[in-house]
Amino acid sequence: MTNRVTYAPRDFQKMCKQAERDAESKKLIVLMERVKRQIAEREKRGGTADVSQSSSASKDPAHLQLPGRSVPLER
Repeated sequence: MTNRVTYAPRDFQKMCKQAERDAESKKLIVLMERVKRQIAEREKRGGTADVSQSSSASKDPAHLQLPGRSVPLER
């Protein structure tokens, strides 16, 4: 008997790629919202906000930290 390699159906592969793109899009949206919030804080303070002060925004439980790289399924 020979070992046969079976590949996942193309639909499944498409769904995996779409899920990965969706996850990247969500991370991008979170990053954009964080930048908008930081810009608004700087404008309120007159442009004197430091980068070190932005760490206080990460303590907000409403904005979760996403992992830098996430792969839903092993390849």
